[in-house]
Amino acid sequence: MKYRFLDIEKKWQRYWDEHQTFKTNDSSDKPKIYVLDMFPYPSGAGLHVGHPEGYTATDILCRYRRMKGFDVLHPMGWDAFGLPAERYAMQTNIHPRATTEENISTFRRQIKMLGLSYDWSREINTTDPKYYKWTQWIFLKIYNSWFDPRANKAKPIEALVEELSAKGTAGLDVDHPCTALEWEKKSRKERHDFLAKYRLAYLAEIPVNWCEGLGTVLANEEVAEWTEKGYTVERSNAAVDDADYRIRGALASGCQRT
Repeated sequence: MKYRFLDIEKKWQRYWDEHQTFKTNDSSDKPKIYVLDMFPYPSGAGLHVGHPEGYTATDILCRYRRMKGFDVLHPMGWDAFGLPAERYAMQTNIHPRATTEENISTFRRQIKMLGLSYDWSREINTTDPKYYKWTQWIFLKIYNSWFDPRANKAKPIEALVEELSAKGTAGLDVDHPCTALEWEKKSRKERHDFLAKYRLAYLAEIPVNWCEGLGTVLANEEVAEWTEKGYTVERSNAAVDDADYRIRGALASGCQRT
């Protein structure tokens, strides 16, 4: 008897969708495991062989764990912000939202055809304002905080301003001492620059990969891709006006803000 894969696989994929077979409970007494795949960039070309290669391996693990009694959280999402979408929009005059949504629909359809056991109720799209408003919120929390070594935790930047106004940097082991009087005499710009030395997220001028043709800075891993397409990339400090935001090591060490 022939294996009618088109009929059989579509039947079960439809069943999984309708019954949310791989949906993860918010609370459960079962042992739990969280398996997170790399979110693909949904290009117009659709999936390539490298996507299912990795996704198949994690899907095998997820299915094995489910059979062993685990509650498995296995989501999928789309790392949809990207320079290619911007360039395509400039070339075609089509809004990137339209092309991105179309590409995501293609990727989702292709992934479901592979029969991978994702919990689609937890699908994430980085271009969704409901998602990226939280990444912006997190950044603002980091930017408006400083690390107090005396308490070994992060505090609001306003607390540092109050301390500088009262007694300067007295009591702080800092590289940039300042008295309360010196703080009061500083201009708004000078205060901004002074506080930047303490914020967890701060401005810094660093070497960048500047592409004049694209009008933007490229990540290191993007340089080869765009130079192969004929663009010129320069490694320079002075090529761009805006500085880069960096995150201080205090944040990476697990400091908590209260």
